Amino acid sequence: MTPTTGLLAALSLPLIVVTLGYILLCWVRPFGPCPHCHGTARTESHFTRRTRPCRHCDHTGLRLRVGRRACNALRRLLP
Repeated sequence: MTPTTGLLAALSLPLIVVTLGYILLCWVRPFGPCPHCHGTARTESHFTRRTRPCRHCDHTGLRLRVGRRACNALRRLLP
């Protein structure tokens, strides 16, 4: 094993671990907190500061993760 391949393997291992961890997270917990309301299902108006139901997550506080969206799209493409 040359030093170049050893360095390449050492640098790619954390990337592989993080990617597999995110895939596992998307499989176990496909929904994450909504980035607009932070999982509270309510947002605040800019002018009046009144709270109202969050329209981005349909009042649930949860959004489908990006990785799960990609997985669903891939599953629809492949027979």
